[in-house]
Amino acid sequence: MSITMNESSRMFYEQESQSDRLVRKSKETPFFPIAIGVCLAAVGYGVYAFKNKGKMSTSVYLMHLRVGAQGAAVGSLTLGLIYTMVNKHILNKPE
Repeated sequence: MSITMNESSRMFYEQESQSDRLVRKSKETPFFPIAIGVCLAAVGYGVYAFKNKGKMSTSVYLMHLRVGAQGAAVGSLTLGLIYTMVNKHILNKPE
């Protein structure tokens, strides 16, 4: 009985705990913990700013917050892509 690659990888991931997975993802992509930190900072800022929004309507405020969060996500992805390209193509580091 042979095990296919898909079954083998599924068995590996089923045995992996959440903390092990977080450590593995952090090693594979160093921008992963940075992205989580940026997300938490954006949520914290959003809660603070919502509490002190003044006369701005809630729908307008949430629209501004959504655009800011999308910008942070795109910026984080762009930085990760640049980091990967520099390591792979300029510094010739192995994957």
